[in-house]
Amino acid sequence: MFREPARSAQDLVVWQKAHRFVLDVYSTTGGFPKHEVYGLSSQLRRAAVSIPANISEGFRKMGKRDKARYMNIAEGSIGECEYYLILTQDLGYASTENLRAQLEEISKMTRAYAHAILNSNF
Repeated sequence: MFREPARSAQDLVVWQKAHRFVLDVYSTTGGFPKHEVYGLSSQLRRAAVSIPANISEGFRKMGKRDKARYMNIAEGSIGECEYYLILTQDLGYASTENLRAQLEEISKMTRAYAHAILNSNF
């Protein structure tokens, strides 16, 4: 089956899932204690936003290595989010099972996308 090439990062399923994750993180952190506004809430939101932002930036790059490097940077932000979600759960601020499952799926997709980029013939 032939798929039309993505014309923007927003056409990528991995970007769409990462964006949904960001929206869910914002919703979850909205219920954090007020003293976390500039702490954990801010850190988690920043790291979450970095995931689709780096996917977008990588999409615009011309070379395969540059494109894949931005997927790797997104992976770093995924790792950061993983820790913040563990901390969120352990502090009793929110249940994070759903967010962690989303993050795992996004991580698998970013790795697969980076692999596909590096093995492409363009």
